[in-house]
Amino acid sequence: MKLKYIILLLATTIFVSCDLEELPEATTTKGPIFGNESGLILYTNSFYNIINGKNLHRADAMSDYQARKDSPAFITDGNFSANTSSGWSWSDLRNINYFIQNCNDPKVPLAVRKNYLGIARFFRAYFYFDKVKRFGDVPWINKPLDVTDTELLTKGRDPRAMVMDSVLADLDYASQTITSNSEATRSLVTKYVAYAMKARVALHEGTFRKYHTSVGLQASAAGLLTQAAVAAKKVIDEGGYKLYDGAGTDKSYRQVFINPAPIATEVMMSAVCDLALNNLNDANWYWTSGTYGDKASFIRTFINTYLNIDGTPYTNNAAYKTMLFKDEVKNRDKRLQQTIRVGDYKRVSNGVSVASPPLFSYTFTGYMPIKWALDDMYYDTRDLNINSVTIFRLAEVLLVYAEAKAELGTMTNADWTISVGALRKRAGITSGLTTLPTVVDNYLKTNYFPEINDPILLEVRRERGIELCLEGFRFDDIVRWKRGELMQMEWNGMYIPSLNTPLDLNEDGILDVAFYKTTAPTKVSGVTYVEVSPLIAGKPNSQLIAGDTSGELTWLNNIPRKWLDKNYYYPIPTGDIITNPNLKQNPGW
Repeated sequence: MKLKYIILLLATTIFVSCDLEELPEATTTKGPIFGNESGLILYTNSFYNIINGKNLHRADAMSDYQARKDSPAFITDGNFSANTSSGWSWSDLRNINYFIQNCNDPKVPLAVRKNYLGIARFFRAYFYFDKVKRFGDVPWINKPLDVTDTELLTKGRDPRAMVMDSVLADLDYASQTITSNSEATRSLVTKYVAYAMKARVALHEGTFRKYHTSVGLQASAAGLLTQAAVAAKKVIDEGGYKLYDGAGTDKSYRQVFINPAPIATEVMMSAVCDLALNNLNDANWYWTSGTYGDKASFIRTFINTYLNIDGTPYTNNAAYKTMLFKDEVKNRDKRLQQTIRVGDYKRVSNGVSVASPPLFSYTFTGYMPIKWALDDMYYDTRDLNINSVTIFRLAEVLLVYAEAKAELGTMTNADWTISVGALRKRAGITSGLTTLPTVVDNYLKTNYFPEINDPILLEVRRERGIELCLEGFRFDDIVRWKRGELMQMEWNGMYIPSLNTPLDLNEDGILDVAFYKTTAPTKVSGVTYVEVSPLIAGKPNSQLIAGDTSGELTWLNNIPRKWLDKNYYYPIPTGDIITNPNLKQNPGW
């Protein structure tokens, strides 16, 4: 208990500062912390707060495939500036660097020290990767700053390549030195988590350099993609993980996200919730409340990318544009029914199973997510969720491997089989599992990636979007692929055949929703009525039907989202630029 108190005191006396230019204060004694393994464990456990894992279920709140109650300020013209920016915080880095500098007490065996130094360097890499994604060039600081370090305190930004080389060096060290085992809990950084992180970082940086040609780093892209493939293959071949399929094709995918304990066969690291410790998350509250969260739902353009169960594109059907919701969700990739409310989806109310179609008191498009939400309504009202939130899992590693190989042009049938093929097999898809695709899907190319002509790369990107949706990767993917224009995509919803006609969305014989203009029709009990008039009480209505009386739902077209090249980076907050003019602002801000 005394040791824990000393570490807490250390955190409040040294690391309270949040800005790079602020000076550290004097420290307490180091012996109780760095002189035994218990101290090293307690100290490195503090690093996990950097990830904020319990909130990762909402990390795709700003993405191309979700319609939400408001337009994100970052991509709404005139709503975001350096004055409102954030994220230029460095206290976590000081905490890590202080540990790295002082973890040298010979009373602790060298191999033990290296394990915890590897964990520290993993988190330094995680910290800097986040900073580079957000701001581009940033100052590289690899020591805790002292009062005499005036040059470092006021230095400018270091080149992206130098910082990312340092990030990868940290991850190389971590993967070689970490010996900690997380088999029992899947809540800690391990050797193979470090390899997975390296694969994630190298893929991001390799594709960023390939597609952002103005950065001038294209020559190094292939080398990074090779590193991504090698690190991913290390996890695949040696990590001992496999895709969870124990609940069959109908349920296995979603079980990974709603299970209280991490499913250890597939999950490598997660934010574990614990009812006894009141360590819970708010997934149900966020994904079901009409007032608390973002009321985020998928758009139809993205839902259309889910394949048919036979592996063919859904949009090959000439009638797909006017397909009713109840029909368009049938005979599809079974991840669809495990990602949104469809068909016979049911929830539990006071112990009773009840049919649960999409709720238009929540959704603006009809494609209402269930991936992270528990089925029991008990969890809907607060942060009560007991399901663990995945941070690293094998499926992502498989997709990193597939994308790196596709980008390099070296993907084989065997590579496809163990990655995309394996993921589709778990989803119940019956064909195209062992051979590389040879035909370009024009819908995917036209709507998402018009400059990509390689059918293999197109299918890998399709798979990444579907398998990893709502796991916090989408915005970063859009940025690294240089496809920011996707953030301007129309927020469209299900097809509405006519006004004033109630629809039975889940075919249970009970009518669910109707759309009308100006005057509501005679109401049917249990039906939600949604007005789609252009004006309501003289003000523009955000919920419309594209074809006026029939067509796709649209949401928030009256508030246009705008993507400019400057949006590939966030601005450094104005206050930090004023304090340290050597930082220089990102272009366009």
